[in-house]
Amino acid sequence: MMIRAGSLSDRQALWAFVLGCVAVTAGVLLHLPMFLMARHMGYRMVGMPMDWGMIAGMGLIVAGVIVAAYGLLPRNLAAQRAAAGDIIIAAPEDAVLGWAHWRLMIVLVVALVIDVMKPASLGFTVPGMISEYGVPRATVSLVPFFALMGTVVGSVLWGVIADIYGRKASILLSAVMFVGTSICGAMPSLAWNIVMCFMMGAAAGGMLPVTYALLAEMMPNRHRGWSLVLVGGLGAVGGYFAASGLSAILQPIFGWRILWLANLPTGLSLVLLGALIPESAKFLLARGRTQEAEVVMRRFGATARRGPAPVAKGVSHGPLTGRRMIGKLAALTIAALTWGLINFGLLLWLPADLVAKGYSVAVSSRLLAESSLIAFPTVFLAALMYSRWSTKWSLVTMIGVTLAGLAGVLRLELAGTGSPVLPVALLIVGSNGILAILLPYTAESFPLRVRGRATGWVAACTKAGGLLAQGLSIAALIPSMGLAATIIMAPALLALGLVAWFGRETRGGDLRDLDVAPA
Repeated sequence: MMIRAGSLSDRQALWAFVLGCVAVTAGVLLHLPMFLMARHMGYRMVGMPMDWGMIAGMGLIVAGVIVAAYGLLPRNLAAQRAAAGDIIIAAPEDAVLGWAHWRLMIVLVVALVIDVMKPASLGFTVPGMISEYGVPRATVSLVPFFALMGTVVGSVLWGVIADIYGRKASILLSAVMFVGTSICGAMPSLAWNIVMCFMMGAAAGGMLPVTYALLAEMMPNRHRGWSLVLVGGLGAVGGYFAASGLSAILQPIFGWRILWLANLPTGLSLVLLGALIPESAKFLLARGRTQEAEVVMRRFGATARRGPAPVAKGVSHGPLTGRRMIGKLAALTIAALTWGLINFGLLLWLPADLVAKGYSVAVSSRLLAESSLIAFPTVFLAALMYSRWSTKWSLVTMIGVTLAGLAGVLRLELAGTGSPVLPVALLIVGSNGILAILLPYTAESFPLRVRGRATGWVAACTKAGGLLAQGLSIAALIPSMGLAATIIMAPALLALGLVAWFGRETRGGDLRDLDVAPA
């Protein structure tokens, strides 16, 4: 079926995407012979020259990503956006939560597990890279540093792509890049690993905000809050669990490189799962694919009409413009930066600091083990608070709990004695609660035209805080825990005040109200 005169047909676009995927997959497979040649050396490839097959494979990957992107992206964009500018689509508040909604949540949880698993594998590859490349830890730390930098770039870039080209297209493009970046496991030099890990980070960082934006637009209003928090939380916890599980099972046999090569099957799985991910109905209407849009709307209990949607009386979930929009974005930005400093800085530095203070290694290790156990029930607690009590004040509460944990760490540092269990537990509960709530709240807070970009920006800021913390580690400028807690308390307090002042209650609100122009 032709989309518009002068544009490619849907079938041609599909074949372009398939051809791109095949090219990327072939490019990765061309790297495997050298990896297998190294099996007698414990799969250590350092110093091996790149053969012509690997060089040709890298060319195929670049070309394949470009062709796949060409097949995914729409044509006649300006005309399409103008034609659909006043189309309002949303699920009614009393829509029944059907199988289509549950299937979408399950698929997106799996997608997020695959997405989170990629950067989560970084920590398990560092020891192997230090041993194989014979470089100090500070040098190998450049790998997670540039991977985090990639997630920052990807979150911003993919947020823009999602707003312009559609949610599903951007998710599939991330999946194709996942497949391509699996060649990181066959790179014989550390420099190439750094480059490919940056690309991997860009793909991983791009999917997270798009997933939240898509789910927010597909769920009925009264089920939107808990589903956003639950899907995001389970995806994050599951991703770290999957990374640790693959490391425990595969790394003793194939070495650290297998954790990158695993991107090939998992990335292809994500491409196939794309068949179960619906495109935004508004985007389908904009492309003239009315019948497909009607099918999606029937499955998800949505309706469509032209003209502005009335703002519900007595609901604060109305248009957000001007100073209030800037203030809310600033509040969420600072909260995201605070979370990154805690998760990628303070919580990683704390165990070594405790050992230096005379605590046993067992105590330090137990704190790390308990953190993953605490994270799981925190997801359900955050979902319950977010959906049953208040979206705004749930976020404020979690920031407050985090502040209490920071104060406990500072007190522990000043006193020189005492148990670290309570302050660390407060930090873990608070920071996991912030992560579970922050991006869903962002996705529910901004109009459709900028939702992807706003969510992408806030997601990027969570990694930007970690980027700053990792930079301190590389430069060997890690502060004492007391000083670190004091420094982080400043943005945490600012975020608490700004969210309390500029935040709006979004529980049960209609996302259409956000798109109404002010009178």
